Amino acid sequence: MAEFIAIHPENPQPRLIARVVDRLRQGAVIVYPTDSCYALGCHLDDKAAADRLRVIRQFDKHHLFTLVCRDLSDIAHYARVDNRQYRMLKATTPGPTTFVLQATKQAPRRLQHEKRKTIGLRVPDSPIVQAMLGQLGDAMSSCTLGLPPDDEPVSHPDDVRDQLDKLVDVVVEGGDCGVEPTTVIDWSGELPVIARPGKGAAEWEERIV
Repeated sequence: MAEFIAIHPENPQPRLIARVVDRLRQGAVIVYPTDSCYALGCHLDDKAAADRLRVIRQFDKHHLFTLVCRDLSDIAHYARVDNRQYRMLKATTPGPTTFVLQATKQAPRRLQHEKRKTIGLRVPDSPIVQAMLGQLGDAMSSCTLGLPPDDEPVSHPDDVRDQLDKLVDVVVEGGDCGVEPTTVIDWSGELPVIARPGKGAAEWEERIV
């Protein structure tokens, strides 16, 4: 059965954050709140846990997870960022945007697009996520919490508590997050392109005109 842990969304309790981080290091698959909607996550280096994410979401082997990072220095470790991209990322992170960028050699190959060698990354504007990543000292592999066959984002884990109890190890409850996913900006080429409009898309439409 999953362990449900209620954490304050604005002032996360360090003791509870430490409990979640310990479980991540032990190979747990977790549900956690973000600044867009709830997500599924696991430790970046845990392939077995990532395989469980694929089973839960019924993804094939080609589906790519998002790398959830603490800050811009983490993004620059895993992706190539030129001066223009850095300035734009600095102005828009943390926030509900996923960036698709060219991967560096430090980025795990299983998280890269096998042909384009790109990787998706984001820095959530969430005190809970920032606290988890700060204690973890590493990034997480992640995807939106949507349960087949519906696949719509889940606004609160209590809505699907019975299902999650059998699928994941830890559920971090941090209030209602809504159901609007991130905006995906593909900047693997010369110019940024909105690959998927989501939360904050209107702001991006103004930025890249």
